[in-house]
Amino acid sequence: MSNVVIVIGAGLAGCEAAWQLAERGINVELFEMKPEKRSPAHISPSYSELVCSNSFRSNELTNAVGLLKEEMRKLNSIIIQSADETRIPAGGALAVDREKFANLVTEKIHSHPNIKVFEKEVTEIPEGNVIIATGPLTSEELENNIVNLFSDNNLLNFYDSAAPIVTLDSIDMNKAFFASRYDKGDADYINCPMDERQYIEFYNALISAENAPVHGFEEQLVFEGCIPIEVMAKRGIDTMRYGPLKPVGLRDPSTGKEPYAVVQLRKDNSEGTIYNIVGFQTHLKFGEQKRVFSMIPGLEHADFVRYGVMHRNTYINSPKLLNRYYRLKQDERISFAGQITGVEGYVESAASGLLCGIEVAREFQGLPPIDFPNETAIGALALYVSAGSISNFQPMNINFGIISPLDVKVRGKQNRNLALSKRALDIIDNILN
Repeated sequence: MSNVVIVIGAGLAGCEAAWQLAERGINVELFEMKPEKRSPAHISPSYSELVCSNSFRSNELTNAVGLLKEEMRKLNSIIIQSADETRIPAGGALAVDREKFANLVTEKIHSHPNIKVFEKEVTEIPEGNVIIATGPLTSEELENNIVNLFSDNNLLNFYDSAAPIVTLDSIDMNKAFFASRYDKGDADYINCPMDERQYIEFYNALISAENAPVHGFEEQLVFEGCIPIEVMAKRGIDTMRYGPLKPVGLRDPSTGKEPYAVVQLRKDNSEGTIYNIVGFQTHLKFGEQKRVFSMIPGLEHADFVRYGVMHRNTYINSPKLLNRYYRLKQDERISFAGQITGVEGYVESAASGLLCGIEVAREFQGLPPIDFPNETAIGALALYVSAGSISNFQPMNINFGIISPLDVKVRGKQNRNLALSKRALDIIDNILN
């Protein structure tokens, strides 16, 4: 066995896998094609670039992704540690300054003595121990080589999208207001209230707006958590009001009443100079985004520093191909990590890299695998991805539904989720001990 592990891709999963290996004394060669070459969704030369939202979602232990983050904190995750260090206010969510976050991860990776970085594209799978963490936008040449690993074509696709970002000083705060839902926590969100007439006019403009061409786009291939706002609107006139435009728990200070609908914006950097429009992933043409989104009260003169984009994501049919350690069943020197495995979300991608790095390191050290159980979020995610009985495999976020239920009945969803989280964290503590 070579004394080096090659990690391909310095996204969230690749950096996490490299970090876990390096922290255990394993030499890592990390290959990243940026800045020489970039995918259609990437603009920054830094590693672990957040191409969609700047939020890692809920930090609460009543939420499965909050549990997953806490497990990762205990296991010395570079991604969660860096997110905590570059956090910006976002209520109960863990949101980050996306530029500072990526720069911090890049700095930590470059400064680790056991990680050697090569900024060049990998087009063929190398010999030796390899972790492929190239993400859902893997370059065409490498993707073709990955296909050649499999006896059948086990590459699958779905579509993902990103929301627009506007400058704070271009938002009309005479119409918009700062508030948090139900006045819980700090007023971290900008809220743009709509009355019924404004909402219907916006809805009609949105469903008739012109889309940008996306090769091979089909609505059923869109990941539900990133559904474009215009696709959501076409499902029914009130669908947005039960989704990202939900007004519940918000009161317009100018009227003292709950608005008919509310568009929310969240900080995108620590200085608070730019905000992203929450839930407004889209593949409308840029000119149409400017025209339609400027109908939102307070955004009439918004300065769009980034428009929403949509791209096709590729992932492998993991239940057929991978074991619970994210290793290729037919060739265990090769592991996969990140969204290419079919996990969905920033935290889930990093978690797969974390588990992958830990288990490969243990193999190098002659130690048995940890076998994170289904009672933990990390283990449940790996077992979902590798479960051979799954038909029509689709990307999925972590959720309590795939974690083993409690042996005793606990009344109330919140109490039950907290009990599940406590059990999982106790198991992680026992593993660490």
